[in-house]
Amino acid sequence: MSPSVPLQEMIRAIRSARTQCEERGVIQRECASIRAQFRQADNGGRSHNLAKLLYVHMLGYPAHFGQMECVRMIASPRYSEKRVGYLGAMMLLDEKQDASLLITNSIKNDLSHSNQYVQSLALCTLACMGSAEMCRDLAPEIDRLLRASNSYIKKKAALCAVHIVRKVQDLGELFAPAARSLLAEKNHGVLHGAVVLITELCERNPETLAHFRKTVPDLVHIMKGLVISGYSPEHDVAGISDPFLQVRILRLLRILGHNNETASDAMNDLLAQVATNTDSTKTVGNAVLYETVLTVLDIKSESGLRVLAVNILGRFLLNNDRNIRYIAMTSLQKIVGTDHNAVQRHRGTIVDCLKDQDASVKRRALELSLALVSASNIRSMMKELLLFLTSCPPELRAHAASGIFNAAERYAPSQRWHIDTILHVLTTAGGDVRDETVPNLIQLITNASELHCYTVHKLYRALLTDISQQSLVQVACWCIGEYGDLLLRGECQETEPVQVTEDNVLDALETVLQSHMSSPATRAFALTATMKLSTRITDNVDRIRSIVSIYGSCIDVELQQRAVEYNALFKKYDHMRAAVLERMPVIEKSSGHSNGEPAGETVKEFQPAKLKQGEPLLPQQPNMYISLDHLVISPHLSPECSIFPTAPTMTVYEKNGVTLTVSCDRQSDSDLTVTLSASNSTDSDISSFTLQAAVPKSVQLHMKAPSGDFLPAHGTAKVTQMVVLNNPNKVGLENLQTVVNICH
Repeated sequence: MSPSVPLQEMIRAIRSARTQCEERGVIQRECASIRAQFRQADNGGRSHNLAKLLYVHMLGYPAHFGQMECVRMIASPRYSEKRVGYLGAMMLLDEKQDASLLITNSIKNDLSHSNQYVQSLALCTLACMGSAEMCRDLAPEIDRLLRASNSYIKKKAALCAVHIVRKVQDLGELFAPAARSLLAEKNHGVLHGAVVLITELCERNPETLAHFRKTVPDLVHIMKGLVISGYSPEHDVAGISDPFLQVRILRLLRILGHNNETASDAMNDLLAQVATNTDSTKTVGNAVLYETVLTVLDIKSESGLRVLAVNILGRFLLNNDRNIRYIAMTSLQKIVGTDHNAVQRHRGTIVDCLKDQDASVKRRALELSLALVSASNIRSMMKELLLFLTSCPPELRAHAASGIFNAAERYAPSQRWHIDTILHVLTTAGGDVRDETVPNLIQLITNASELHCYTVHKLYRALLTDISQQSLVQVACWCIGEYGDLLLRGECQETEPVQVTEDNVLDALETVLQSHMSSPATRAFALTATMKLSTRITDNVDRIRSIVSIYGSCIDVELQQRAVEYNALFKKYDHMRAAVLERMPVIEKSSGHSNGEPAGETVKEFQPAKLKQGEPLLPQQPNMYISLDHLVISPHLSPECSIFPTAPTMTVYEKNGVTLTVSCDRQSDSDLTVTLSASNSTDSDISSFTLQAAVPKSVQLHMKAPSGDFLPAHGTAKVTQMVVLNNPNKVGLENLQTVVNICH
């Protein structure tokens, strides 16, 4: 290819290449020709060759060998060569390369040039790729040009000053006086550059921000002139006078009025005027209105003005443009906490956006709808959210379910409504709910004692309908295991009477155990529920025993362990089965969760009931678990001394008037006798008082008959019970616990 080939011919040759290999060949030959001409001392086509090299650079090929040519051309006295040289410097050089420092002196000279277009080239290059060192050296020159009489140069200098402030924040004080004087200019380009520069200065220095708050009246005056001015062909866009400058001024006013009462008061009338007089039928007008709304919401504006801003966002929700609807909901989401009532007026429009086809708009509408739920609208909003849950995209289902759970927990009008709502979610999206849903619902059901019958009937029907929703099945199995006797009675007044037999219940649980859709955790719930039913039914205990025994050889270790332990309850510890499988006590909700299980659940302690005169004693069965920490074996003792601990009589529990003491008496190296004594110092008698103990598997436990099950008030008598522990393997006792079961 000839070295003198024009740029257009080179472009045509590159585009006509059939393969990339052919294209590389064309470029390599042309680059070799350009290098050869760069080495010539007197070359009249330097600008032409550099222009071709810049095109090669745009295609992604190496062009770094042209950097020094850019430096030489910038120093040229000819404008045509300077223009290409500065363009090449902006494309081929950056502040990390040493070659950029070579053009500092050339830029400084050109900033003082008599030709405004040469000055403009130097300003644009410095604003594009000036390093921190270059900015420090040339900042005084830029400050001088900010005070020049030429509007074209002042506009370029203002934008160059913005780059310098971003690079070297300390230089902001140098430009502050000149920037304020630029606000008196009539030229729209200069005003735009001045507003951008002042915005940058205010964002980076609090002292400068306080200084420029005095310019709020000037900015308000400029903005009013733009709003009420007539048609200006030069700056008009779709009927809006210079919308770019309006947007910039509104952003600056937002910064100046933030957390400042005086500045906010000075701009309230202007913002109201812009909000009411701007045409909202075109995108340009919506851009100005959106910035106005953001400014109103961010400053200390009047309440009426804030309502007007929210109403503008409400109109945005009706716009056909999805982008406008999206930004409207994003803004409403930020202010729903502070202007809840104003946003609440647009609840219907927001809920309608849940039906939008765009996934981003739908997500924003969901978040905003959840934020609008309150005690007064919980029923109507929950209907809409539950309807949305049935058809929402899979990626939003977990978020929607979690939001519904949180809203129901905060604003539920009744416990029955709360339970029905959660069950509806589990039926619809049970596979997408979070792990803590199951223990949270179990805790809710446990506390709603008057709804146990209603809940177990409803969950039993749900279990017969669908066993694919694992969370729902787990809760249903737990509820059937706890309250299966209520299900068998068929006396629930809240639901239609259904006759359920013991075989029906066991068939349902066995279906869950055998289903391929059931997870190991779900099978564990079903197996435990089946075992618990052995104390709640009378005719099918043998069937339960056979079901449990099957899973003693299950491949799942967790399920196998449960089955083996349950088989042991049937055989060796059948006398303890009723006590071990009694109903769970009321549990308090804990803050943390792990793997779907409540972490740190605490058993609700027994509170002595205040009996009215003539009121009979009603049996209640809260449990208290007492750890005998004083009996923990020290690891430093020798095996002979640590088979059984010995301790004097000690008090291990003393709360709510009930006191429990323990005394130990070692009979031999492997036998220990523990005497438990309980007393009641309250004003009420305690009946059906029992003591239970649990020990490690290596220790044999024998509890002798207690002295009684009645604890009279005021400590007039005690209940004692002896426990004999046999440790044939002489293993240290690391965890001995006593369970106190009180019926009052």
